[in-house]
Amino acid sequence: MATLEAVHVEPEDASSPRERLARAARHRVVLFLAPAALFLLVRELGLLALRLMADRWDRDVTKALTSWDGQWFLGIAGGGYGGVPGGLVDAFGRRSAETPLAFFPGYPALVRWVDALPGVGTVGAAFAVSLVSGLVCAHGLARLGSSVFGGSRRAGLVLVVLFAASPMAVVLSMTYSEATFCALAAWSLVGVVERRWLLAGLCCAGAGLVRPTAGALVLAVCAAAALAVWQRRDGWRPWVGGALAPLGLAGYLAYVAVVTGRWDGWFAVQRAGWDSRFDGGAATGKFALLVLGDPRSVLELATVWFLVVALGLVALGLRRGLEWPLVVYGAGVLVMDLGSNGLMNSKARLLLPAFTLLVPVALALARRRTSTAVVALVGLSVFGAWFGAYAITAWRYAI
Repeated sequence: MATLEAVHVEPEDASSPRERLARAARHRVVLFLAPAALFLLVRELGLLALRLMADRWDRDVTKALTSWDGQWFLGIAGGGYGGVPGGLVDAFGRRSAETPLAFFPGYPALVRWVDALPGVGTVGAAFAVSLVSGLVCAHGLARLGSSVFGGSRRAGLVLVVLFAASPMAVVLSMTYSEATFCALAAWSLVGVVERRWLLAGLCCAGAGLVRPTAGALVLAVCAAAALAVWQRRDGWRPWVGGALAPLGLAGYLAYVAVVTGRWDGWFAVQRAGWDSRFDGGAATGKFALLVLGDPRSVLELATVWFLVVALGLVALGLRRGLEWPLVVYGAGVLVMDLGSNGLMNSKARLLLPAFTLLVPVALALARRRTSTAVVALVGLSVFGAWFGAYAITAWRYAI
């Protein structure tokens, strides 16, 4: 007679509901902390390279991280536009009452607020603002990478690493305004992609008080909002978001116009102090041909190739069907960089806010094997760490 044997089947999850809830909570915490952790890890690698390079070139790390424009921001944060130390001068060694107006007020204002806390000095406050801004930006980029068409959490984390490993990402750890601007720009673009128009408009307005690069962001946000209005989507929100977006940039330019007594006051300050104007790319083209024909330094040669790569990334974004406001923003930042005849040595740094150009790369790497993605990201991180450290230690001129 055949016998039937009982088959014991283990339940898929024999744990209690409380244990499952605890695991889910831990998983959510890990997901929430991942962008910040990756950003800090890559930036710490950059600071480690900086310490090694600083020892090699007999440079003080703190002085390197607060050099050039960083001194202007610290001066404005400490004493306002009228109390900047007299030793700070423009590119021609001159100084007028209007010279400090070349620097936008958003970042030094935040530094001044943090500086007002007990036991916090101006330099420490500036580093704190840059650090927190970088973390906020990391979360914005992770959200952006998961919100775009074809995006995912993995793509968002890859985008964070690519941004933190950019060749001039060292300025995210300096007393510069890039980290604060990029944080606001990232969340503004998240608002555009997710059609959260109040978020997009408010963050864009804030970015307009931090850097002139906000011009590209205003264009992208306002164009997207205008299209939503024309298509009669989202009710009143795109109207308000589009109206808010240019207020920060327009407000500061208007303020400088009143102070200087001329409608193009901020641009006049730039021309007088740094001979900076929009020439359609003539100066950049001449610089590129000169450097490619007779390379004079690693930084200059690398800068030219970074610009070439950026142009290629714009084409890649168009080919991959990246959301058009992101392409408009990234291309706008690049046009402002290429079209300016300002300091050629700053062009690599001025590319940093064009992080949307990295989105197609992040999407592609996120689809590769984990080992392939890790090797590529580690290699880029090491290169970015070295290049950033080189730029503010071995290179003796302004970045």
